[in-house]
Amino acid sequence: MKKLYLLLVVVGLILGIYIILWQVSKARTFQSMGKLVPRIETSRKIVALTFDDGPSAEVTRPLLDLLEKAQVRATFFVIGSELEKNMDRGIRIVAAGHELGNHSYSHTRMVFVSPSFVKHEIERTDELIREAGHQSEIHFRPPYGKKLFVLPYYLSQAGRTTVTWDVEPDSDADATAGEIARKAVEETRPGSIILLHVMYPNRIESYKSVGKIITDLKSRGYEFVTVSELMTADQ
Repeated sequence: MKKLYLLLVVVGLILGIYIILWQVSKARTFQSMGKLVPRIETSRKIVALTFDDGPSAEVTRPLLDLLEKAQVRATFFVIGSELEKNMDRGIRIVAAGHELGNHSYSHTRMVFVSPSFVKHEIERTDELIREAGHQSEIHFRPPYGKKLFVLPYYLSQAGRTTVTWDVEPDSDADATAGEIARKAVEETRPGSIILLHVMYPNRIESYKSVGKIITDLKSRGYEFVTVSELMTADQ
């Protein structure tokens, strides 16, 4: 009986530690080391519009046309393997004046992974981003927002910034374009970083929300900037 009790205690402790680590790994506003930016504190009505994943053959071009018409610059956190397949789209993003960020090569959750895995995922994607023409600092956004020890250590040693977000209006994959736009506008405040997933056909509602988000935020006096511009806005 005593052995069973001790076993249950040990299992409970292990489970508790795992739950704590899992919660820490997905925190938007905390990481174990290095610089993390979920938003910036500012009184200026500026906001960064960011798109994760891709670039995709289907969505990148019409999205760039939409942004050009609205005269908005955005930040694209691209997946290295997708950029490798669609380099022409990446080149178009940079040529249009937008910013590229690193979203890993394979979009694998970077928790309980090796240092060599992290190094390859980031550095290979950096190489592809440079090939697309991006010349300034490359910020990193963890896949699924997950990070624990190895990834933050690598980034801190390299002097890299982890960029998360404070507004994610399309976290509900079943939300309509109107619902996504309304949530984005309601939750945005000066210095916000908005995350949208629009790169694939099953995210059509997210894509359809982009124009409405831009129009409504502009009507409230907001200016759209890249993540790098947002981070240096008050300097």
